[in-house]
Amino acid sequence: MSEDGKLRPATAEEIADSIAFALRYEGRKRVAHADEMMARITADRLVRHLRRSGFVVLRQPDAPAPTDKPGVED
Repeated sequence: MSEDGKLRPATAEEIADSIAFALRYEGRKRVAHADEMMARITADRLVRHLRRSGFVVLRQPDAPAPTDKPGVED
């Protein structure tokens, strides 16, 4: 994987969720022509195709929630 070992293979569900989101939204704005069910079907089919084609998608760990405390840095 990566040198620091923080990346891990993404699950099929994570990949499909991300693709389905991208099909339904442009940034944070909902795309009017993208139907929820069609986005999910398309995402699932794309994930199956990527797996059959030998692709491996890696995911970083979730980032910690930002802090609202002034003067605190990561």
